[in-house]
Amino acid sequence: MLHFVTTNPGKVREARDYLGDDVRQFDYDYAEIQSDDLADIAARGAREAREAAPGDDPVIVDDSGLFVDALDGFPGPYSSYVHERLGIERVQELVAAEDDHGAAFETVVAYADGDGVETFTGRAEGTIVSPRGDGGFGYDPIFEYGGTTFAEMTSEEKNDVSHRGAALAKLADWLDTRSR
Repeated sequence: MLHFVTTNPGKVREARDYLGDDVRQFDYDYAEIQSDDLADIAARGAREAREAAPGDDPVIVDDSGLFVDALDGFPGPYSSYVHERLGIERVQELVAAEDDHGAAFETVVAYADGDGVETFTGRAEGTIVSPRGDGGFGYDPIFEYGGTTFAEMTSEEKNDVSHRGAALAKLADWLDTRSR
């Protein structure tokens, strides 16, 4: 059994696509540290959640951010806070005033078991554009990948190119190699 520390059932479904049906949602509210490094945040959360998890089962924690090139990577690990305070339209306006509209979504998945913590990073490169699309959540309407915003993609299309999917695929490969 692998416990995914999240309140989002969609993340659990995505994790099962990569890691199998033994992934279970674990609703645990760990203390999120403040850091400029997603790996530090996710690893700290995974260590804490591992201590609270039932039995000896491993846990995974993910942390994601939108990194805007023209803003020196901001909002990065502070993406959720910036989303709540400014909204996507204001972020898009800040970027529109710049010459460089490049950005990336990044996710770090931290795996913790009795042996310690390992982290796996996934990244999706794109561009910040005016809001388009009705799907997704967060910054998806202003993040364009391959000519389409994440909000215009189906869940399956987004998962095929997503930063979280890339990190989960790396974790799956590592677990496969480790079990041999």
